[in-house]
Amino acid sequence: MTRLVLGVLLWSVVHLFPGLAPGLKNAVIKHVGEYPYKGIFLVFMVVALYLIISGWASMTPVEPDVLVPLYTAPEWGGHAAAVLVLLGFILFLAPYPPNNIKRMMRHPQLIGVVAWSVGHLLAVGTARSLVLFGGLAVWSVIEILVINRREGAWVKPEKAPLKKDLGMVLFSVLAYLAFLYTHHLLFGGTELI
Repeated sequence: MTRLVLGVLLWSVVHLFPGLAPGLKNAVIKHVGEYPYKGIFLVFMVVALYLIISGWASMTPVEPDVLVPLYTAPEWGGHAAAVLVLLGFILFLAPYPPNNIKRMMRHPQLIGVVAWSVGHLLAVGTARSLVLFGGLAVWSVIEILVINRREGAWVKPEKAPLKKDLGMVLFSVLAYLAFLYTHHLLFGGTELI
């Protein structure tokens, strides 16, 4: 559990650092340069992902206590998870291609992480799930607040053709189905489809 907790904390701190300590960030960039700073950021992200993935995987055989439910997920939790995780995929991928989802919300990717996290928490109530999904949901909400404070008023992007929305949603649904099909192979648990 320690690795998972450290991974989620490191992920959160590294992402929040530029918004919470812009002066320190600028001092580091001035001292080492912009590209080395980005390299350091990337190294911390890779370490955080390693800690999250290895921490999650290590608990199954070694720490069975963390697999005991802390709460009972509602009967409808699996269905809600399917919808929220699909929404999470769509929103997570929305910032990249031109589309109109970015016109409806300022932070589609972070809101997608919240949807994905809440979906998982509605389906699974174990300690490791609470640490990972609860931790990432909290980080996402804090990140939204920090970005809003740092960047000020939101300027909506220009309107995009409807075909851009349809293409992005179709790609997101295909990615979702691929993950749904391989979820048990990648992360354990039961087959979802």
